[in-house]
Amino acid sequence: MTLEQKIGQFFFPAVFINDTEENIQETERLIRDYNIGGLTFFHSRASAATNYENKKQVILNDDSCQRLKELIIRYQKCASTPLLMSIDAEWGLAMRVEKTPQYPYAITLGALPYSEKHLVYKVGKQIGLDLKSVGIHYNLAPLADINNNPNNPVIGYRSFGQNKKKVARFALEYLRGLSDAGVLGCLKHFPGHGNTNVDSHLGLPILEENLEQLLENELYPFIKGIDNNVDSIMIGHLAVPALNEGKNTSATLSKPIIETLLRKQLGYDGLVISDALNMRSVSSLYDKKGQLEWEAFNAGNDVLCFAENVPEGIQEILKNASPERIEESFNRLWKCKQKAGILDAKATLTTISEGEFDFETTSDLNLKIAENCITKIKDNHNAVTVFDAKNRGDLAKLSLYKNTDNTFFKALDTLLPSAEFSYENGGDAAIKELEKSLTRYDTVIISLFVPKAKPLNNFEIEDSVLQFLGNLFGSKKCLLYVFGNPYALQVIPNLESTLGIVQMYQDFTEFQEAAAIQLLENAECKGTLPVIISTI
Repeated sequence: MTLEQKIGQFFFPAVFINDTEENIQETERLIRDYNIGGLTFFHSRASAATNYENKKQVILNDDSCQRLKELIIRYQKCASTPLLMSIDAEWGLAMRVEKTPQYPYAITLGALPYSEKHLVYKVGKQIGLDLKSVGIHYNLAPLADINNNPNNPVIGYRSFGQNKKKVARFALEYLRGLSDAGVLGCLKHFPGHGNTNVDSHLGLPILEENLEQLLENELYPFIKGIDNNVDSIMIGHLAVPALNEGKNTSATLSKPIIETLLRKQLGYDGLVISDALNMRSVSSLYDKKGQLEWEAFNAGNDVLCFAENVPEGIQEILKNASPERIEESFNRLWKCKQKAGILDAKATLTTISEGEFDFETTSDLNLKIAENCITKIKDNHNAVTVFDAKNRGDLAKLSLYKNTDNTFFKALDTLLPSAEFSYENGGDAAIKELEKSLTRYDTVIISLFVPKAKPLNNFEIEDSVLQFLGNLFGSKKCLLYVFGNPYALQVIPNLESTLGIVQMYQDFTEFQEAAAIQLLENAECKGTLPVIISTI
């Protein structure tokens, strides 16, 4: 390859599974004309995080997976150098593609006891097998971020939790699973995005810690990853003035953070990839096309993810970078391509499977995780009280944000038949009607299906519902099962008045089944909260 062709390898523009033929042909042109190194797949332009916050409508497509396979074959066929296909699939292909296997969020895995860490390995391996079957060999996951800020708008449920040793251990298990499936992994977002209160898709978070504090906490999982030869590390769009001569410059554009800290001080010589360069924390910094790509490369990134100015970026790097630096980055990327086994162009296509996913294996794995992550927050002999109420006829079940035809209620009905009520929407009028209906019942089993995983607007739990819950806890014997982000507990009032609280983390059918069995059998809850909840 010429030097210019080698520079092309550093560019991983975004591609969208559900895109127009015109856009697809433009990507093919980039592949043919500029020898780009890889692609990063997203569902659609509306689903990309920087657009998603604008609430653009995401149009679902049940054929997305087949379309993804076809696009990968099409793009590989027009590449003179095999492309490294990447995707951000933290909890599986389902994060980006309809009707594909979905695994639990990292925060759910973080609730598992250390003795069950093999389940995290299995999640990594199954995700890897799923990715490989569609032709993807690079997963931009998992997070090594320690979520020590409960108001973090973007990390939260995507982190294994607040304990640095558990985050490090579980991230390594996930990576080991990916690797054993033949898929590359990536620790992100260096030097640590957990203690921030700004979404870097939309603005620039600033970390106030100094190096000593970061070494003690945020950097710990990355150091463990480096010790274990992690395939790649993604640099986050966050500023750390203490590491950057007091400047509020994004880490992705900071030589002191990448070259000095990561490369020299921590001794990492693996592949460094930028976070998406379309994110608003960096995308509008430079008027000149290609300048951002050059600045990111100059700071120490080897791969430029979601690069939007490929031709201009290549020319800026060619004009400004030394041949030695270009060779260093090229060699790092080439090693990853060798490890992924894609340098034989035929091999990149034969890995794509014609068959279906193993949803049964996924379901079995999710059930095991559910059984081992159930976390009892509060207990006051729940089972005894509930069964007494059933015998007296004053037991009711209440489902919030899901109708009564849910797996949890169905599984309970065999031994705990009772009146069932639900609230999905309807505001104050529906809440008042619900209050009237519950008047005659003394004991209520409540299943709260938290509407959103992100904390914005109280996880989309309406104020009227929160007030209703607070009043209900104070007036009746309430047993609360939370299917969703545990941080939602922080916005629910009067929890101290509940009879009991059980945290379930996900609303998958397997988690609902496990919750019902736990209640009916008064079984041990093996999970522990992976984060500190201030109201408990």
